[in-house]
Amino acid sequence: MGRKSLSNRQEDKDSNTYPSYLKLFETGELKQRADRLYSLYECCELCPRDCRVNRTQNQVGKCQASDRVKVSNAFPHYGEEAPLVGKKGSGTIFFSNCGLRCIYCQNYTISIEGDGVEITDRRLAETMLNVQNMGCHNINLVTPTHYLPNIVNALNMAVPKGLKLPLVYNTGGYEREEILKLLDGVIDIYMPDCKYMDPEYAAKFSSEAYNYPYYVKKALKEMYRQVGDLNLDARGIARQGLLLRHLVLPNRVAGTREFLQFVAEELSKNSYLNIMRQYRPEYKAKNYPEINRRITSKEYQETLEWAKELGLNRLDRR
Repeated sequence: MGRKSLSNRQEDKDSNTYPSYLKLFETGELKQRADRLYSLYECCELCPRDCRVNRTQNQVGKCQASDRVKVSNAFPHYGEEAPLVGKKGSGTIFFSNCGLRCIYCQNYTISIEGDGVEITDRRLAETMLNVQNMGCHNINLVTPTHYLPNIVNALNMAVPKGLKLPLVYNTGGYEREEILKLLDGVIDIYMPDCKYMDPEYAAKFSSEAYNYPYYVKKALKEMYRQVGDLNLDARGIARQGLLLRHLVLPNRVAGTREFLQFVAEELSKNSYLNIMRQYRPEYKAKNYPEINRRITSKEYQETLEWAKELGLNRLDRR
């Protein structure tokens, strides 16, 4: 048999780069994590809202979710960042409801109005496997925080059936450090959308989440501790690491300069960062003059200049 080409040897290497959760499954730790998370449904404190309702008894908190996972859709998504999409797409699973409830949410029918279908954890495991069978490069969990018990339990069911794609934790950044620690070794790619640095704006535009800046900073540090800078394989596909998103809002409402300074000084200047300019006033945003318009080219350009000044050059500018 002849020697393999360099490209074939690289493909073999990549195929053996399994996601970290497989190790937790082998030791039984993954099941233990799922059980620990499920116990929180009796007095829910999965997110900083800290509602402490008993979701197993049909009580609902800010997110309006029960203890039964609710999914809106699942499909290969080609509109995400290039390291996630590749040639075959990012396997997105859109979860219904959300604890942050931003008044400008572009997916408000799913995140706030709760469009979707309740399914069992076993069905969620099958959904993960179906996405993998479509050829996607990863499993992209969109707004997952309030369903973490179901997700980790479904993951434990899917692994023995062959699931081996990296997990992307696609979140609004409103996370508790203690809960994120339960995901250490479960999540391969964290993708938080970091929204505000000012408590006043966080409270005004995200349903009284005044403590958002405090929690998002702690969350980003914990995510970075777990996975580090975004690591790509030979094809340019993300395997592990932190991919930061930041949506620029009109009139500097998002505190973009302060956010970029935090990344440069307390995370890493090698952070992969998508500074997003696609804001448009959706849902109830038209009732608030500060954000009732798209951003200007000048507003976006100044964010790029700030990033350059701070030594942040690994930018996705889509």
